[in-house]
Amino acid sequence: MYNEALKTKTKDFWEKYEHKIILIIGFILVAIISFEGGFLKGQKTAQNPLIIEKTAESMVSIENGNNSAVQSVSQSQNLPTETKKDLNEVSAMPQTMPTGRQDCAFVGSKNSNKYHLPTCRYAKNINPENRVCFSSKIEAESRGYLPDKNCIK
Repeated sequence: MYNEALKTKTKDFWEKYEHKIILIIGFILVAIISFEGGFLKGQKTAQNPLIIEKTAESMVSIENGNNSAVQSVSQSQNLPTETKKDLNEVSAMPQTMPTGRQDCAFVGSKNSNKYHLPTCRYAKNINPENRVCFSSKIEAESRGYLPDKNCIK
């Protein structure tokens, strides 16, 4: 008797909500198929990130104002992808940036102990003759500079 009542309730429920149930199942199936299709397509077209490296030699030739920038770029393309800079190469790079240049990873001033990102508004206020160029945070901190809390989080 209980089975008979359950069957009738199920039949009544199905007849009442059949179109809504089928519609919901259809939406769920379309969503699953679309997600899987996009996921598979994304795996197929995934690309490695583009990494641009500058060697110390090309930085020195550009900083010195030589017109051999094209030659130094072509030379750096023949180098292996991983180049290690030793301390002599880093110290050979000029410490101050020429007027109007923004080739440094970090910028400081001769008149303060803070270093900034080149895009920071405080870095843009530093006079070009007082500007100090750093290739990394480690280099700036080894020279006694501290990160500016407004620019570097």
